[in-house]
Amino acid sequence: MKNPEGIVREINGPVVKGTNMASFKLNEIVTIGTHELIGEVVSLDHDVATMQVYEETEGLKAGEVINYTGSPLSVTLGPGMLGNIFDGIQRPLEKIDQLHKNFIPDGIGLLSLDQEKLWSVSVKVVPGQVLQPGETYATVQETKSILHKLLVPQGISGTVLKSEPDGLYTLSDTIVTLQDQHDNRSFLTLSSKWPVRRPRPYSKRIPIYQPLVTGQRVIDSFFPIAKGGAVGLPGGFGTGKTVTQQQLAKWSDADIIIYIGCGERGNEMADVLEEFPRLIDPRTDRPLMERTILIANTSNMPVAAREASIYTGVTMAEYYRDMGYDVAIMADSTSRWAEALREISGRLEEMPAEEGFPAYLPSRLAEFYERAGCVQTLAGSEASITIIGAVSPPGGDFSEPVTENTKRFVTAFMALDKKLAYARHYPAINYLLSYSGYVEMLKDWYEENVAEDMLSLRKKMLRLLQEEDKLNEIVQLVGEDVLPNDQALVLEIARIIKKGFLQQNALHKVDTYVTLEKQYKMMRVIDTLYESALKCVKLGIPLSVIKSQDVVQEVLKMKYEVPNDDIEMLDGLCTKIAQAYSLLSREYE
Repeated sequence: MKNPEGIVREINGPVVKGTNMASFKLNEIVTIGTHELIGEVVSLDHDVATMQVYEETEGLKAGEVINYTGSPLSVTLGPGMLGNIFDGIQRPLEKIDQLHKNFIPDGIGLLSLDQEKLWSVSVKVVPGQVLQPGETYATVQETKSILHKLLVPQGISGTVLKSEPDGLYTLSDTIVTLQDQHDNRSFLTLSSKWPVRRPRPYSKRIPIYQPLVTGQRVIDSFFPIAKGGAVGLPGGFGTGKTVTQQQLAKWSDADIIIYIGCGERGNEMADVLEEFPRLIDPRTDRPLMERTILIANTSNMPVAAREASIYTGVTMAEYYRDMGYDVAIMADSTSRWAEALREISGRLEEMPAEEGFPAYLPSRLAEFYERAGCVQTLAGSEASITIIGAVSPPGGDFSEPVTENTKRFVTAFMALDKKLAYARHYPAINYLLSYSGYVEMLKDWYEENVAEDMLSLRKKMLRLLQEEDKLNEIVQLVGEDVLPNDQALVLEIARIIKKGFLQQNALHKVDTYVTLEKQYKMMRVIDTLYESALKCVKLGIPLSVIKSQDVVQEVLKMKYEVPNDDIEMLDGLCTKIAQAYSLLSREYE
């Protein structure tokens, strides 16, 4: 039977309406016109269908044919994804660049993974063995650091009828043949397909209990991120969103990194594409790209593909999660994705909500962030997906709809501050506007693995910063000279916290990454300084004398001068501070 054909009736930018499409399905992929442009059915009304097209529609005419495919928008999952750069619908950009320089031509089709490359496969099953969904039937050493586990797809189970010997195979070669109880056979290859808009299954969710260690002091110590967490990273232009995400990608203890450049300007995305391949993974001393997937969908690419890029990235993340890996997604930025929703919604003539965004914006954001989590996989292993979504509010206005709705669905909120960025304070995370709901969840982990009083020290530091903010209002009115010495000391200690602890140099070989143990001891040093200085203040010693002690400068320099592997130096600094102020106290007694 011949597949049904639709007819193009109306073209409105990336939105196309067709007739004679009663037999088509919602969310089905179609090919449109003589160039076979890729589109997706987004609404059906009897025999009239509306499609969003993932390619440029220039030159498309009414009356052209719409062809049926029968499958939803899916990605090909298998070896070859790591180290690759894709567009929003998983077309490999490097491969396309070899075929067509500079631009993606219309009608190039749904290219995905390299079908000709041979992979060294180790088969893990034997005939007669019973397999269930999610179990491993073969492995491939995809990169030096990542073992790719080939899992039985969802909906397939049975007894192994035949298994191939270890050797070299392409993605389409059959490795294992299964037979179920009804004598139906399934042929397992190195790849499978999965619809991007449908979350992949898992056995159960498990409570979050361990942090995603990033090596960034303001995050790990003040606003921790959990493995399996959802994080919003809003900030206006120039506040360092991309650099912050690059630092998280490079230093976080996730096994797999997926970076989604969603609708960013071409020059910014070009910087990312040039920078990432040069980054060295500090864990393996090998290129970071060996455990990274880049999805590049710039602002000049078709807007519908931008909408799909988020789902493409999170589906790939779920695939590696199912193997038992901890995956971190960097989405830069969800604002551009929301703008794509707004444009498509407008062309669909849907009723707009706040600032023209569709009324379903909150539910789409919820769908995305809910795919984060710490889970037990179908195979019984523990794994997680952490989503860090950058938000680009126009003019840095956090009250706009995307930022406000993001706050509803994330548990940690890292507000990047333009004033801090302009003061060259990086990461420019505002310590007064930011928060993390994971602190209590991670309390036991920090107490067992770092120090029992780490979180109480954190609380004390934040309280001092909040006090400083209130005191600054008084200082602006009447000046600092009128403050009593104990309050003036708070201002000085807050300055040290900001400059000596929160400010971190991504380009400094010692300061770019800091272990949790060093972070704790640095806070302990600052606390020792505060308590020792406070005792001197209570004895009536002038604050100028207290501030002039040499140890104050040593505290400010400790982040550069104390390496991660010699943190005992910080214990010595604590002792030195206590001795210096004890000696000062005796002079004034």
